[in-house]
Amino acid sequence: MSTSASDHGQGAAVGDGHSTGRALVLHPVLPGERLRPHAGPEGKERSVEARLAEAVGLARAIALDIAHAQSVRVLKPRPATLFGTGTVGTMGDLIKAQEIGIVVVDGPVSPVQQRNLERAWKAKVIDRTGLILEIFGARARTHEGSLQVELAALSYQRSRLVRSWTHLERQRGGFGFLGGPGESQLEIDRRLIDERIVKLKRELEGVKRRRGLHRHARQRVPCPVVALVGYTNAGKSTLFNRLTRSEVLAKDVLFATLDPTMRRLDLPSGRPAVLSDTVGFISSLPTQLVAAFRATLEEVINADIVLHVRDVAHSDSAAQRVDVLAVLRELGLEALIDGHDPRRRMIEVLNKVDLLDAPTRAALMEQGARENNVIAVSAVTGEGCDALLATIDASLGAHREVAEFDIPVTDGASIAWLYEHGEVLDRRDGDETVRLRVGLDAADRARFERMRADD
Repeated sequence: MSTSASDHGQGAAVGDGHSTGRALVLHPVLPGERLRPHAGPEGKERSVEARLAEAVGLARAIALDIAHAQSVRVLKPRPATLFGTGTVGTMGDLIKAQEIGIVVVDGPVSPVQQRNLERAWKAKVIDRTGLILEIFGARARTHEGSLQVELAALSYQRSRLVRSWTHLERQRGGFGFLGGPGESQLEIDRRLIDERIVKLKRELEGVKRRRGLHRHARQRVPCPVVALVGYTNAGKSTLFNRLTRSEVLAKDVLFATLDPTMRRLDLPSGRPAVLSDTVGFISSLPTQLVAAFRATLEEVINADIVLHVRDVAHSDSAAQRVDVLAVLRELGLEALIDGHDPRRRMIEVLNKVDLLDAPTRAALMEQGARENNVIAVSAVTGEGCDALLATIDASLGAHREVAEFDIPVTDGASIAWLYEHGEVLDRRDGDETVRLRVGLDAADRARFERMRADD
């Protein structure tokens, strides 16, 4: 892989073993995007090289054989083909010579541009949104995940009826943007798509209600919820496994986790919590996916603590941080991000310190010891994980309140719950009620009062 400032660009071939097709990956450097080999000031602007590498990673996530990858400067985007005639011709020769069947354009491509490029190159063309949706379609394992991805895919396809919706006839995952064995090309009209979208939204409403019932049930036997968020491949699942001693899928690949996972988390004080692993975020995450996965991301919205896991060894770590916070703001978590939510807290987890040189690692560990909202860890080696658990524990106990409750003597479950989750400061036994004066975290007090109100 390489980048180029010319309209043609310079590239290098890269390969993969088992694949679903030979692919060309193009990152168009559009006006306004600086063509530079390294990250911008403070790391908040991605380098073209990193953007191209991420696009290749996305393509490899669905086992495409990357025959060639390069960036191409587009001085003036063409309404008909996006790229200039020189690039279209040069890429056409390359596609023919290397027998490439799929071209991934790492950016938005209009339906007209897609159709014209496919005719010129005689190859399947998909844009960044289509590629991400294809990955999600292939990775969804649960019924809920499949519904969410299908809704996002149909919302995307609704604007480009020149494409085909064929996944119902296929054995593997995905949504037909790439084509596949035995796949027929079907023209889908707007009415059929709209009918399917209405049905999917109805089914997802049912999912949302069931999630609400499950959340309600957890509140009756309350445990704090700690949610992991972060850029894809930041190491969330590896950290999840480390903290909960679980064995969920954790691979060095983009979007290894799609369906949410929840496990018990035992904290140093003995307090139990629930740790939730969620889908990774990515730059230019399709809005259709954010909307479709809102039911899943409600676990993040309702979490007591959000752990923002960052890959500090990545050259674009700061830019990835900006992308994740943008999605969280889209979910309505501005107060949490800005530290203005008195009930909840966000902790920044600087992961993969084992990949850093000794001085950088030492500086980050010192920063974590100095700042109570930043913890440096290695999910692989376990370094810093004890400090992270202690910080989570302390955060949940930071807002302890003293409250008095009159509990019927027959309600042994509530009395036992208060002893387990709080510090009983005083107890007075009466004939019909027990008056308890208890020190409780704000979150635990709210849960207990909800639990009593529901009885």
